[in-house]
Amino acid sequence: MVSLQIISKVLSTGNNSIIEDNLLTEDYFEGYRDEFNFIENHYKQYGNVPDKATFLSNFPNIELVEVAESDKYLVDTLKEEYLYYRSVPIVQKIAQLLKTDANAAAEYMINATKTLSPNYDLGGVNIISQASLRYEEFLSRKDNQDSWYFTSGFEELDDLIHGIQRGEELVVLFARVNQGKSWVSEKIATHIWQLGFNVGYISPEMSASSIGYRFDTLYHNYSNRGLMWGKGEIDEENYKQYIDELSHNPHKFIVATPLDFNKKITVSKIKKWVEQYKLDFIAIDGIKYLTDERYKRGDNTTTTLTNISEDLMSLSMELKIPVLVVVQANRQGVSDQPNGTPELETIRDSDGISHNASKVLSIRQLVDNVLEIGIKKQRFGPVGGKLKYIWDIDKGEFTWIPSEDDATPREVKVEAIDRVRKTYADKTDVF
Repeated sequence: MVSLQIISKVLSTGNNSIIEDNLLTEDYFEGYRDEFNFIENHYKQYGNVPDKATFLSNFPNIELVEVAESDKYLVDTLKEEYLYYRSVPIVQKIAQLLKTDANAAAEYMINATKTLSPNYDLGGVNIISQASLRYEEFLSRKDNQDSWYFTSGFEELDDLIHGIQRGEELVVLFARVNQGKSWVSEKIATHIWQLGFNVGYISPEMSASSIGYRFDTLYHNYSNRGLMWGKGEIDEENYKQYIDELSHNPHKFIVATPLDFNKKITVSKIKKWVEQYKLDFIAIDGIKYLTDERYKRGDNTTTTLTNISEDLMSLSMELKIPVLVVVQANRQGVSDQPNGTPELETIRDSDGISHNASKVLSIRQLVDNVLEIGIKKQRFGPVGGKLKYIWDIDKGEFTWIPSEDDATPREVKVEAIDRVRKTYADKTDVF
């Protein structure tokens, strides 16, 4: 069928490049050799592909088809079929020889398989001849920052990491249990939704309803306790009006649990999910809940998580969307660090995760609901910076606490310190 698809596409487009560029010969067109040779001979003699009328006058019994597939798909499928049809008779003869003479079968197999080799193309980019594309990309990055980066919702953090790149970006948030990493991941997701993009959030431990209430807290500062308990300071009419307005927003915030992936979350399924809902950003609240599609018997947890993180980065590069994933730090590793600060080597079960990540941020809670975000890795910027925020967990508010280490103008720090002190008069010990 794919042979007919290629012939039909060449005739309908009048373009022979799919054959020329991929060095296709009549051997690939089993069952359509005459048709292929007619097109090739016409092209060589007259310099153009024959039109459909000319072709059909010579092959009146053939039915051309409409083709929507890409050239790459058609060529890859054709070459796979070609290898299959060449391999079948060899395998059949080996099986026949094995019945009477294993040595003869082995000798035949060694010689015959030399004629077979995987028939796929290996890609690459010539960064010399295509340097002009790089310059055009630079101009786009310079003049259209918003088309290349999302802000994170933490303005001061963006000053240090330049936001979240909208492709080729795997951001890892890691911390010990109950340190706030899930809240931070959802705040970033909520902020990107507020920017006008479609967001996906995979929640292995919480229902869509619970994540929805957290969204309401982060987006509109409703008391999360009041929403979850169904009482307290929530104004029912105000909340109803908010819900009515929210329901008409065209941008999506899709929450999925393991049940939505048939209890087996894989990167392939995530890719299909992203394409189905046309998502611009995804967050995964726990890498340990994903299943490694490359798992082999004997693989340990380190290998499994390394494979998954590699596949998530590949997904980001292919679909050109950032991926944020939450990871748990080792208990022992954290206790060994000064002030309990988690470092890269404390990521549970795999340093391969941090290797594949483009940005790694640590999260930990200090005294008086103060949250610290540490920059442990970023491919295109400095590491080691820390930012502190007063975190009102019930209202979903994060208030920056400036420090001498911040790369921020002094007047901005002074203004921010005064603002925080007025708001949190009983928390001045954190400065």
